[in-house]
Amino acid sequence: MSEFAYREGELYCEDVPVARLAEEFGTPLWVYSKSHLLTRLKQIQDAFTDVDPVICYSVKSNSNLSILQVMAEAGSSFDVVSGGELYRVKRAGGDTSKIAFAGVGKTDDEIRFALDNEILMFNVESEPELDRISTVAASMNKIGPVALRLNPDIDAKTHQKTTTGKKGNKFGMDYEKASQLADKVLADPNLELRGIHMHLGSPILSTEPYEKAVKRGQEIVGEMRAKGHDINWINLGGGFGISYHTDEGPDASVYADVIVPGVKAANCRLALEPGRYITGNSAVLISQVLYTKHEGGKRFVIQDGAMNDLMRPAMYDAFHRLWPVKTNVEMPLDVEKEIAGCTPADVVGPICESCDYLAKDRALPPMERDDYLATFSAGAYGSAMSSNYNSRPRGAEVLVDEGEYRLIRRRETLDEIIAHELSCL
Repeated sequence: MSEFAYREGELYCEDVPVARLAEEFGTPLWVYSKSHLLTRLKQIQDAFTDVDPVICYSVKSNSNLSILQVMAEAGSSFDVVSGGELYRVKRAGGDTSKIAFAGVGKTDDEIRFALDNEILMFNVESEPELDRISTVAASMNKIGPVALRLNPDIDAKTHQKTTTGKKGNKFGMDYEKASQLADKVLADPNLELRGIHMHLGSPILSTEPYEKAVKRGQEIVGEMRAKGHDINWINLGGGFGISYHTDEGPDASVYADVIVPGVKAANCRLALEPGRYITGNSAVLISQVLYTKHEGGKRFVIQDGAMNDLMRPAMYDAFHRLWPVKTNVEMPLDVEKEIAGCTPADVVGPICESCDYLAKDRALPPMERDDYLATFSAGAYGSAMSSNYNSRPRGAEVLVDEGEYRLIRRRETLDEIIAHELSCL
């Protein structure tokens, strides 16, 4: 996260002091680095250039319109999982002809919306879904482009809530079923089989699952072509891991080393759906300390960032680095060890849930009321998963571009939280 660095004990995003942003826009506050977003996208674009990839940025990781505009202007396409996400991409100026539409529960309205916008392909999860795409396409006098999502039963060794490529998971289908559906597509004038899709889970820190998946994909493409299918795409989804702790996340080129040869051998184009890899380390969540207390032999730092702002620790037991925005103590590489001048603390929020925490037993310097605290690696599945639980307004978001910055989402008001509710009186 070179775009986030301490200078004389103060955290900067690119060339802007983070404390200045917190003072201007309040907390909780999401601070994004445009440079990081562009650098990470380019890493993937360059790493896979030999197979003419379509890089479909995964909108679910962060769907802010300004983030989508940055991606579109840099040549990214998009992976969407709802009609709402497709609508966002259109509003951001994205090229809908290169969109992959995923998800197990597409509605007729969403299918119709996607066909109207001539997307690249639907990632089909089941036979009933395939039938609905055919029916809707026929009613519109269109052809539904599809990729069959395979479940290769590969253990990507991710969190149990984010693994998607093993048998018994709600996503995808086994090869025997996919082969039957491929034959069904061949006989259906309202459908066109463009490729196969495999997404193994996230975050994946090893190349082995991808190596296995692309090898299996190469075999399946060959078998389907032998049966008469003009199939030209292998979509390996996303899931590339990032560094939450130190430097555990591989560069995109490491994944490309095992993926590109198999895609070339299959004589296919490659689609990828990265999200976390691009946005994960693009942002910090800034919060402000409200109280500190010692109870039951523990130190608690109570600040205004909560599980409604950043759900990942509560939902996934996820690890995020935390450190004061201003401090005389240098942030170490391993923040889980004992650190001179620091004592363990649970960093918790105001939500009335015991699982409302950002970190537990984390070594931190002394912190006082009104101090700012930075939670790192907060760009993916942070603001996108935020909510109004406990009737808390969602935080503001700021995009930094070198020495300039602009508000890309204003803080919600209490009136906006209840604006859609109707009184029964």
